[in-house]
Amino acid sequence: MAARMMPSRHDPIRPRGERPVGISVDGEAVDGVEGQTIAGVVLATGRLAWRRTSVDGRPRGLFCGIGVCFDCIVTVNGERDVRACQRRATDGDVVETQHDELPEAAR
Repeated sequence: MAARMMPSRHDPIRPRGERPVGISVDGEAVDGVEGQTIAGVVLATGRLAWRRTSVDGRPRGLFCGIGVCFDCIVTVNGERDVRACQRRATDGDVVETQHDELPEAAR
């Protein structure tokens, strides 16, 4: 079977209408649609990375997209270490990027 794009009028799942959601990412208002993950909303803005590694400061964002790698962690409504690829965006969410310094013993 060849890959092909199915017109929405033939989609048996019958997607619902798109309801907008608005979240804040590091103080910037960002719009998405209901059902998108936080990572999906952020990626749709064109932003590919939203945190840096503790050791080398290398950019990180969405890598696995299934909650295994923890590269996409953010703080959501004050709760740290939320995997952006697993958390659906809810209207009014306040998302902050995370960066943790290494403990002195690890340097």
